[in-house]
Amino acid sequence: MKEPLIFEKSADKRKGVSIPKSDCPELNPQAVIPKDFLRDDIKGFPEVSEIDAVRHFTRLSQRNFGVDSGFYPLGSCTMKYNPKINEDTARLAGFSKAHPYQSDELSQGALQLMYELEGFLCEISGMDAVTLQPAAGAHGELCGMLAIAAYFKEKGKPRKKVIIPDTAHGTNPASSHLAGFSVVPIKEENGGVITPDSVAAVMNEDTAALMLTNPNTLGLFERNIKEIADIVHKKGGFIYCDGANLNALMGIAKLGDMGVDVIQFNLHKTFSTPHGGGGPGSGPVGVKNPLEPFLPKPRIIKKGKRFNLDYNRPKSIGRLKAFYGNFAIMVRAYSYIRAMGPDGLKKASEMAVLNANYIKEKLKGRYHLAYNQTCMHECVFSDKLQSEKDVHILDIAKRLMDYGFHPPTIYFPLIVSGALMIEPTETETKETLDGFIDAMLKIADEAQENPALVKNAPHTTRLGRLDETRAARNPVLRWKG
Repeated sequence: MKEPLIFEKSADKRKGVSIPKSDCPELNPQAVIPKDFLRDDIKGFPEVSEIDAVRHFTRLSQRNFGVDSGFYPLGSCTMKYNPKINEDTARLAGFSKAHPYQSDELSQGALQLMYELEGFLCEISGMDAVTLQPAAGAHGELCGMLAIAAYFKEKGKPRKKVIIPDTAHGTNPASSHLAGFSVVPIKEENGGVITPDSVAAVMNEDTAALMLTNPNTLGLFERNIKEIADIVHKKGGFIYCDGANLNALMGIAKLGDMGVDVIQFNLHKTFSTPHGGGGPGSGPVGVKNPLEPFLPKPRIIKKGKRFNLDYNRPKSIGRLKAFYGNFAIMVRAYSYIRAMGPDGLKKASEMAVLNANYIKEKLKGRYHLAYNQTCMHECVFSDKLQSEKDVHILDIAKRLMDYGFHPPTIYFPLIVSGALMIEPTETETKETLDGFIDAMLKIADEAQENPALVKNAPHTTRLGRLDETRAARNPVLRWKG
């Protein structure tokens, strides 16, 4: 299982390619590359055969864990399987080779796709307008909050505060601060949701919005949302809903019908586009009509059969992204929505909720269930029972790797001590879920009967338990031979 560095496989004069002799004179790198850009800690390049190079990088790729190689139950991340037809669609030459500086006249197909995708997202969410420009979920949050700030500034009555429940997505407070707001926190009640009374107690004419997540980070539906929206609207504020958990609602309910004024969509989550390894992402934002003039420019408009980019947007918050966002992700999401159709999207949400509740029912009693009620697309446990044997959630996550599963999200949401947040999505089979459940039950037994086994996990991976604190504080970013 040990794979040496490619430099350690090097042998003098060994070659992996055979190319014609160049008719240009050889030059030293120093003659054409500024000295500041030349590295002096590595002399030359490794000299290896083609088969050694292929095997080396193939072995390295097999160390990665992704949704194509196994179950990836990260709570709040919606790591669903990405159908390969979406990849093929995004690689069509008319899309993949389109240049962002092409004129509107030469980009009609791409503009039509984006225009129609905006319409699909409006229909799914109940919003009146959508921008595709933001590059990810948190970027979309910032876009929505900047639009709200611009709305009140244009009215001549800027507001300073945003209400955020402790069950909201973790990036919401940062997005609010970046948009110039201060945060007023409120707590969930015994049922894991916020109440109209808690909102009414802090809502006033200086509050621009309530920024909540629905379903919230406990995996629970905010059942008071309509009444809460009425309270906020009567004071002139907006309801912002973080759409990261839309995979529980699409096709079943429209957030716009519940009083939501702004929502960001995570195309790289709900609409099945790859987001492992940090991206790329896409975080479109939908708004009700009062906020439409403030969306980023340019906007896509349709006149007759022609599509154009409209830059004449005097109230716009301006650009948030070069060109018009991460286009290839939009193509994948468009392909997914067209393939699924309304019935398919609804079925996906229903299966995501069913799978999460199946796991919840199978594991409760063996793991402490933070909120013992029907969940949406994810469920939250804690290490309360295992901590009696000094086994904690990090130990359980590491031991799960020995059984071949990627660990779920741990220590989030923060309001649950020792949290274990599981989101199976709709794409996993019952057999996969049963295998995961069986592994979790075995770990629960091990925690009681042989705590040391769990506390020292993992045992079968290429590397054992790492010092994660030291790795974060003292990362090794360059090899020194």
